Amino acid sequence: MTISNNQRRKMKSAARLYAVQALFQMEASGQTVDGIIAEFEDHRFGATYDEGEMAEGDVDTFRLLMEKAVDNQASIDQMTDRALVAKWPIARIDPTWRALFRAAGAELVVKQTPPKVVISEFVAVAEAFSNDGKEPKFVNAVLDHMAREAQPDAF
Repeated sequence: MTISNNQRRKMKSAARLYAVQALFQMEASGQTVDGIIAEFEDHRFGATYDEGEMAEGDVDTFRLLMEKAVDNQASIDQMTDRALVAKWPIARIDPTWRALFRAAGAELVVKQTPPKVVISEFVAVAEAFSNDGKEPKFVNAVLDHMAREAQPDAF
């Protein structure tokens, strides 16, 4: 079965959303990265719930983001801290946004995707988790700062 470019793009977008959820769950539960990857691939990707069907995620993108976010967590968190206002160290922000910044930071560090694409994809993820509409602007500003640090040549 061949996958269209549009379908591949949707699968990568789903993988980014799953990575944020998985990193959040990992921090909350103390699960290992291998355990959480297996759980998401076995039970979340393409699952059907009362609320609807979950999209099929791109497994390679999901694994890459998870592994890089865990392997580079300290440097990604430091990059995030530099992007946040001094009064808001990463430890004080909501765990959802911390997970998002770690997943996005992992993709920025890998440098396989143009930073503007990474920013717009993760702002879309932020919109899915936003409850007052302000968070996506905050996420956009932080990710723009992180992207300029991680890939200055792209700007």
